[in-house]
Amino acid sequence: MAAVLELVAGSYEQVVFGYRVKTDEHEWTAKADFTHHAHSASISAAAASERFVVTGSRDETIQLYDMKKRVEHGALLHHDGTITCLEFYGTSHLLSGGEDGLLCVWSTKKWECLKSIKAHKGHVTSLSVHPSGKIALSVGTDKTLRTWNLINGRSAFIKNIKQNAHIVRWSPDGSKYVVVADDKVNIYDLETASVTATVTNPKRISSIKFLNDSLLAVAGDDEIVRICEMGKEEFVCEFKAHETRVKAVDSFHMEDYCVLVTASNDGFIKMWKLHLKEELEPPTLLGEVNTTARLTCLAVWKPSSAPQIAEEPAAEATTSEELARELSKKKRVRISMEEVILEDESKPKKKKKDGGK
Repeated sequence: MAAVLELVAGSYEQVVFGYRVKTDEHEWTAKADFTHHAHSASISAAAASERFVVTGSRDETIQLYDMKKRVEHGALLHHDGTITCLEFYGTSHLLSGGEDGLLCVWSTKKWECLKSIKAHKGHVTSLSVHPSGKIALSVGTDKTLRTWNLINGRSAFIKNIKQNAHIVRWSPDGSKYVVVADDKVNIYDLETASVTATVTNPKRISSIKFLNDSLLAVAGDDEIVRICEMGKEEFVCEFKAHETRVKAVDSFHMEDYCVLVTASNDGFIKMWKLHLKEELEPPTLLGEVNTTARLTCLAVWKPSSAPQIAEEPAAEATTSEELARELSKKKRVRISMEEVILEDESKPKKKKKDGGK
């Protein structure tokens, strides 16, 4: 069955590359769709939702692309410093983090900054939204891991982790999260908010991606991609993906297998077919494309990827145990920051629009 998807990669050369992928049972071909020199400095982050692709840069801007209309959609100008991380929550919200220590929540409807939180004393290095949409995690150069209640925009609790972590990610089921510092993946249990295991990569880790609730793809400062099984707390599969270090990994699911996408300093984007079965075998190469650029980040745009989100009010949670209980409720919540602004600001007025068309 053919899939509609696009590979979007950012580069040191300030250019965003888009490749439309033609899927075939045996071989996938990536054809150049667009190149866009939207930024005036190297591109540091990319993310995709059902409709939009966004890129962040050292030039302090977030550029928007409407993939359905195939047009640029303007820029967001709230951060003062490099944009370090971008993540969509469903189709309704985008979260951004930067070297200014801010965590911003944007509505994708009018591209307003609904909430701007001073999240860390140093840089925000990574953020991740829980699958429920109720909370987000962030890590920064102040050596803290912070949990944010996205309903009221306040800090739920802070954990000192004694190191500068540069990646944080929730598992797809929201039962655990991982924090990456240098070459180590620390696996945290949601209920205790404590490290249950640590897996060490041979090189500094540059990118990770959960393939499912138990398998984590890990890329680092070498040409090898390794897959960690969370239950066994060890790498169960590895393969040489590129000729030089792998900068970014992403993935998505087809009917009966997983597609792992890798981007490297060598300019190549590669797509790998991986069957997620008990005994993992190294993936087979589906297709590749040479951008001839030094790639820095990657996102896969797939129009059918947005989760269906139901609404439910969220209670206050101030400890990891309360948080676990709250998040164990099955229903999902849509982040509704428009209402929170009125409750949370001392002067009840809406913030002015920071970016958009």
